Amino acid sequence: MGYRIAVVGATGNVGREMLNILAERQFPVDEIVALASRRSKGTECSFGETTLKTEDLDTFDFTGWDMALFAIGSDATKTYAPRAAKAGCVVIDNSSLYRYDPDIPLIVPEVNPDAIDGYAKKNIIANPNCSTAQMVVALKPLHDRATIKRVVVSTYQSVSGAGKEGMDELWNQTKGMYVPGQEVDPSKFTKQIAFNVIPHIDVFMEDGSTKEEWKMVAETKKIVDPKIKVTATCVRVPVFVGHSEAVNIETEDFLDEEEAREIMREAPGILVVDKREDGGYTTPVECVGDFATFISRIRQDSTIDNGLNFWCVSDNLRKGAALNAVQIAELLGRRVLKKG
Repeated sequence: MGYRIAVVGATGNVGREMLNILAERQFPVDEIVALASRRSKGTECSFGETTLKTEDLDTFDFTGWDMALFAIGSDATKTYAPRAAKAGCVVIDNSSLYRYDPDIPLIVPEVNPDAIDGYAKKNIIANPNCSTAQMVVALKPLHDRATIKRVVVSTYQSVSGAGKEGMDELWNQTKGMYVPGQEVDPSKFTKQIAFNVIPHIDVFMEDGSTKEEWKMVAETKKIVDPKIKVTATCVRVPVFVGHSEAVNIETEDFLDEEEAREIMREAPGILVVDKREDGGYTTPVECVGDFATFISRIRQDSTIDNGLNFWCVSDNLRKGAALNAVQIAELLGRRVLKKG
């Protein structure tokens, strides 16, 4: 016996990836529906070997459906997620709307699976920010062993994190560089993204940080440990898919780089590729389409007593969004609904 699943925002990058991953992982589905805005009604989406035609989210009745995976913006989620939850359908939301609500669990299944029990308060579960999700997968096993006190992270985030418009802008600007008269001015981003990097993601906060940086701080504390100190610099780079992070941690107990390497090799969701030779590390291009969070460049930080550096790469449309949502659905099925 399987589940009745709704994918909300099925025509977007993340929604389509949710459908792909549900099929790839053979999620136990009895019935599945693709939902989108009225203007996208009838658009075809693939689910394995099946072609689905999107239905109108505005008129859809969630009664009798088990789970809804939401991949729409916060404004639309604010309207439709409570409607689904009230109808008895558990919402797994990819927007930022509910991440900081104390009554809604924020979950990365490899890190804090026990938090799933809190879903019943509002019938909603939040999916973390893409940059946070991959980092906490790497932090958790190290924190369990040596207790992380402080994290300093610089991100190198792909344009797909800004949606289809971001990917289109990089593509069009890149083409325009080689065709006189076809240059493309920035519209999605604040400056040219082709052959450039932009140290600005989301809006600026009063303290000078951006909201993307604030998200990494707040979400790491909620998912892993509220006592961890986090400082982040988030940068948009001209990469289509795949977020990268240079992470520095300070721990309470000494942790040798060799032990850290072995701990992460054994941890769920992590693939260590760490050879001290040319090409002995993973780059964004190589992680696309993969489920894992890749860790490379593990080494001691000699400037502090208990410090480590490492490089963290993951497909942001997968682990940073769609895959994590499907893993939450799998966890909910195993531990709570128990149909599949």
